[in-house]
Amino acid sequence: MDRLSEMAGALGARLKARGATVAVAESSAGGLVSAALLAVPGASAYYRGGGVIYTREARAALLGLPAEAVAMPGATEEYALLVARAVRETLGADWGLAETGASGPAGNRYGHAPGHCCVAVAGPVERCVTLETGSADREENMWRFAAAALALLDETLRTG
Repeated sequence: MDRLSEMAGALGARLKARGATVAVAESSAGGLVSAALLAVPGASAYYRGGGVIYTREARAALLGLPAEAVAMPGATEEYALLVARAVRETLGADWGLAETGASGPAGNRYGHAPGHCCVAVAGPVERCVTLETGSADREENMWRFAAAALALLDETLRTG
């Protein structure tokens, strides 16, 4: 968790300095993104909330997504951006951060190989990235997905 904590500490400081807030929707990272952000003292100044949106039922219940969005295949940039926008709006944050993928050891129901992840940031600027680790190691992928999410938010805040 050291690397994620270091990344989250810098992000927390940047968010606090801007008076900005973030809301998080994770899937394959299993809560690691939120845990890292919340491990920073003073996180209540910038962290609005989040959730592990792991199933279609969670998409509907926790994000209030319409039926056509709930039925979308996960682990795509289009879906990640939709979720980032939804969590931002639902929790009233300045920024929404979403991660979705296939951590392993097998692929997901949408045909993505293990190690496939899409991350999106929604706010005044929107960005998406796709990560392919090439690994079927579930835990390693979860850590890498969380790091990718924090890195994308950091890059967006620095350049956007």
